[in-house]
Amino acid sequence: MREKQQPLKFAVTSKGDAISNSLMQKIKNYLIDFGLIYDEDQPDIVISVGGDGTLLYAFHRYCRRLDKTAFVGVHTGHLGFYADWVPEEIEKLVIAIAKTPYQIVEYPLLEVIIRYVSGGKEARYLALNECTVKSVNGTLVMDVEIKGELFETFRGDGLCVSTPSGSTAYNKALGGAILHPSLEAIQVAEMASINNRVFRTIGSPLILPAHHTCMLKPVNQVDFQISIDHLSLLHKDVKSIQFRVADEKIRFARFRPFPFWKRVRDSFIAD
Repeated sequence: MREKQQPLKFAVTSKGDAISNSLMQKIKNYLIDFGLIYDEDQPDIVISVGGDGTLLYAFHRYCRRLDKTAFVGVHTGHLGFYADWVPEEIEKLVIAIAKTPYQIVEYPLLEVIIRYVSGGKEARYLALNECTVKSVNGTLVMDVEIKGELFETFRGDGLCVSTPSGSTAYNKALGGAILHPSLEAIQVAEMASINNRVFRTIGSPLILPAHHTCMLKPVNQVDFQISIDHLSLLHKDVKSIQFRVADEKIRFARFRPFPFWKRVRDSFIAD
């Protein structure tokens, strides 16, 4: 359990629609009335109001202080995997934040390091959900190395490398496994791989433990469309793309149980 700091510093992010903005202002006013300090730069806790996309935005905004900031989500639309509070519970949530210690739950993140042919400064990113790699033109052709050994040459539309938290997102749509977010692992899933008598890929998602590194090395093209969660950028002259479980973790503030498998069932199976 984490004892609440006095005074606790907080920030609130909103999806931007009228309902989310109204709830954001209400939460902000309530917590200030309780004596908490509003601090957008160095918050101890960030309340995300909207959906999973809003929390992804908040994560990337505060990814430089993950060891100091915890997140809690309020969903104003469909049930989210990161947002477990609903608008009708705002008063209950505010009292919990202001008055009670909260449990910290940590989940693993994906580290992505992109190195360039020129040998210039490498780019490092953290992903909460996934990273996708696609060719700018035509088929993606990549040598896939695991722990420094060539595993396969992939040919297809692209590759998706996800965290356990992100396994229910794009990864699931690609036929990947759903992993409990407490597992220290990353998952590599294929997008429309080419398999015939000449070319062959494993055809199944790969789940790699924390001490394994996956490296992609271009075979012909060197320009790629690489997405980190919701952010997609064109990277030119790419030498390699390295994936592993990051040293950093995301920290969620829990004031009550939030069972993962119940979320899975409610999102994909329940009526």
